[in-house]
Amino acid sequence: MKKFFAMLLALVMVLSLAACTATAATKDPTAAPTQEAAVTDAPAATDAPAATDEPEATDEPAAQLEDTLVIYSTHSEKLLEAVANAFTEKTGVKVEYINLKGELADRVRSEKDNPQADIMYGGDSATHTVLSGEGLFETTHPSWENELDPMFKDANGLWYGTIKTPVLLFYNKDVMTAEEAPKDWSDLVKPEYKDKIVVRDSLSSSMRSTICNLIDYYTTQNGEDAAWQYLSDLDANIKNYYNSGSMMYAAIGKGEAPISWAVLSDIVTNRDTNGMPFEIIDAASGSVVLTDCIAAIKNAPHPNAAAAFVEFAGSAEVQAMLANDFSRTPTLSSALPNCPEWMQTEYKALPVDWANISANQLSWLEKWETNVIDTNKNVAKD
Repeated sequence: MKKFFAMLLALVMVLSLAACTATAATKDPTAAPTQEAAVTDAPAATDAPAATDEPEATDEPAAQLEDTLVIYSTHSEKLLEAVANAFTEKTGVKVEYINLKGELADRVRSEKDNPQADIMYGGDSATHTVLSGEGLFETTHPSWENELDPMFKDANGLWYGTIKTPVLLFYNKDVMTAEEAPKDWSDLVKPEYKDKIVVRDSLSSSMRSTICNLIDYYTTQNGEDAAWQYLSDLDANIKNYYNSGSMMYAAIGKGEAPISWAVLSDIVTNRDTNGMPFEIIDAASGSVVLTDCIAAIKNAPHPNAAAAFVEFAGSAEVQAMLANDFSRTPTLSSALPNCPEWMQTEYKALPVDWANISANQLSWLEKWETNVIDTNKNVAKD
């Protein structure tokens, strides 16, 4: 009997061991596929092609440039063609440009609800200030914006000056010595300079801008009444207003009147090319500096290309190109080493408030032309 129970116990133990072994064997195949599925899915989640695509994402901004850019401008056809071709060569973007001259601001304003252009290229700081206040421009932040003098840009990134046009006092040094010559705009109203000044008439854009700058400056210094008194006294000392630049320069060269003011490039051309004895004056309070600006139009049809063009057109490379090919003085100091030497003429800029000028220039000019200018002094070209 004992032997029987011993054999029965042994049989139970064998059967139990076999059952455990079978259970373990059954569980392993089930676990194995689960692990294999996890391993199999991992390569799919970290698939090599997905990692390979990342460099293409880095190039995405350039790829997103639209294939067309439309520019409204006041610049010459040749200048626009040069800049447009260079931009197309660099980016592949086709450029269409329209020269609107005096109609530029009105055209941009009339298309506010349905812009047809992407860029406003040209026009002075006062005009850009007016249009930016009307919400017509889009903010851009080109890489060179911090290099610009605050006078030559909008504080909120709505427009930037890319070309500056200094208007400087000068005199005929064969007629007048440096000691005798005026040192500042305020000197022009002194009795000793009566009938020794000739200037352009009110049709000249640089003349109109100069008058507005002087009104703003002297209003800030001494009040508006004093500013208008200054202009009245200045008119009394002016001998003639010429409607032709060539006539004005000829009169100065002949010594009919030795003092004037004009854009720097014209003074230099008449001095260096035409041999006229002109000497430039760095006015003590500063010279009038006009700025041609650029802005991206709000809700433009090609916004990415517009931002890229602002970056390109204001760069030191393009500013230097325009300096050498079109005698346009750059606003970036980093462009000057690659520009004609005369553009490095030293002068201070007259501090003015462009917002104030833009708000008042039309009424100021009307008052100046109606109440100040002695029209008997106008000299027209035959």
